[in-house]
Amino acid sequence: MKYLNKNIEELHTLLKNKDIKPIDLVNEAFENIENNKELNAYITLNKEEAIKQAKELENKEVDNILFGLPIAIKDNIVTKDLKTTCASHILENFIPIYDATVVEKIKAKNMIIIGKTNMDEFAMGSSSRTSYFGAPHNPWDHNKISGGSSGGSATTIAARDLLFALGTDTGGSIRQPASYTGIVGMKPTYGRVSRYGLVAFASSLDQIGPMTKNVYENALLLNVICGHDDHDLTSSKKEVEDFTRLIGKDIKGMKIAVPNFFVSDIVNREIIDKLKDTIELLKKLGATVDYIDMKYIDNAVTLYQIIAMGEASSNLARFDGIRYGYSTENPKDIEELYFKTRREGFGKEVKRRIMVGSYLLSGKNAQDYYFKALSIRDDMKQEFTKVFENYDYIIGPTTTTTAYNLTDPMDDPRKSFLDDVLVIPVNMAGLPGLNIPIGFDKENMPIGMQIIANNFEEAKIYQLASILEKELNLNLEPKRGENNE
Repeated sequence: MKYLNKNIEELHTLLKNKDIKPIDLVNEAFENIENNKELNAYITLNKEEAIKQAKELENKEVDNILFGLPIAIKDNIVTKDLKTTCASHILENFIPIYDATVVEKIKAKNMIIIGKTNMDEFAMGSSSRTSYFGAPHNPWDHNKISGGSSGGSATTIAARDLLFALGTDTGGSIRQPASYTGIVGMKPTYGRVSRYGLVAFASSLDQIGPMTKNVYENALLLNVICGHDDHDLTSSKKEVEDFTRLIGKDIKGMKIAVPNFFVSDIVNREIIDKLKDTIELLKKLGATVDYIDMKYIDNAVTLYQIIAMGEASSNLARFDGIRYGYSTENPKDIEELYFKTRREGFGKEVKRRIMVGSYLLSGKNAQDYYFKALSIRDDMKQEFTKVFENYDYIIGPTTTTTAYNLTDPMDDPRKSFLDDVLVIPVNMAGLPGLNIPIGFDKENMPIGMQIIANNFEEAKIYQLASILEKELNLNLEPKRGENNE
């Protein structure tokens, strides 16, 4: 019996009635992962501990809908006594001594951590090909990327290994791989989910979020991981709410905006056509859809490069070969220790971003570049605020193309940023955004649409996403070579 193909309500009932046990789900998850091992979705598996925990749960009361369910964690979120590598040689054997806040919350619900998923090194990239452990593959076509940086989490959900995974989104790194692999991925409002225990890339942009096969399960996982945390000074004190409460409610009278930049010639024609079909569906469902001009969003990639690389150079200064992680052998002095450790431990893309970021923050450059970028980012936030005075949602394609080949060249450093050109504005403004699959291209690769709402309106996003999910009724389980529509 394949229990993990069932919906979450069925699983909950089976567990509640003792018709199945958590160990059945854990064993099935590991069997799925083994059968899909060529996808390279995981860096570290937590098999022994997961089996032990599952057996311990057999005698406990099933007290919540996520009880006993397996979950995968992106490998830049620290897990006590379980390796956290950030897909980097420099942290290849690093074992944390504490859990991230989101991990504590997951464990409090008696969810079972199956393993740590593959990713771009230190979340720097858009294809997960900068991973020290090799790239994860797309379940829809094993020769294509699954996206990045949360590529492993996207892959394991799309392959139906299990129901839940956590990713992180700094410049689209949940939504973009979700689009490439045909799953639901939510980047919450900045501050909605604690960043304590997330290995920082760009502190003013990073956010942890849920990745699932459908909208309802995504909302359930966000219910668990959000909430104020005293360990994170950027954590919002906004009350925790039930993000499932608007799911299934109609969208009649809703006003939706489509920025013209999101449907410009930078986007593949097949994707635009699929978006237009979706817009016509939204109109039939009673929503109003307008195309609008928005200032600043076409500058988002430039702003992201300056802000993210500047903050990365500062955050990654802690990896010096002394306190934790990899350390070069037999250095002659402290300077050589730093130099060789970082040269040997970091990959090419990470070193490039550290170097550029260090330049951007040095001397007068900080004023000319970094602080100027922060100022323009504030202007972008205000532009979004103005739009949300008149509209309930902003929608558009999540990506400019569908997933491309793993063998495509990586020698254009700007390419990885342009892969995220449509998703980066959401991070710049700190807004919530979700990818929802809306169809397939002629090669049967998934096409995603992102839904953006005002700050802390995740429930509203789930409302629209759930309606589209129901109306489109797509077959989102990869079957290579078959028509999935």
